[in-house]
Amino acid sequence: MITFKQKGDFSATRSYLQDVLGVFGASELDKYGKLGVELLAEATPKRTGLTAASWKYVIEKDNKGQTITWYNTNIQNGQPIAIILQYGHTTSRGRYIKGRDYINPAIQPLFDMIADQAWDEVTKR
Repeated sequence: MITFKQKGDFSATRSYLQDVLGVFGASELDKYGKLGVELLAEATPKRTGLTAASWKYVIEKDNKGQTITWYNTNIQNGQPIAIILQYGHTTSRGRYIKGRDYINPAIQPLFDMIADQAWDEVTKR
């Protein structure tokens, strides 16, 4: 026969996990949102500059946490220009224009920075 006994509760663990969930406050997320917009604008191919100037972000909160979403508002003829620059497109004459991966290399250093800061915050608590 195997018997398990447990004393106490998980209140300290729950408290720690709740604390970790709040590592980034609104001002931190806003800082990262703005930095992401700058990095994306700088990396965006610039023929007219409109697409580069059209990056925005939104911070959404729900019961699972917070999310930063970057998006581009330059839509021409129903087509999101930032996406067709990224993945390629055909012209009205049927010619294919190859895309250029500029979004991922631009934003990856920011993701790394956020992950590093989160890890630092979690491990120092």
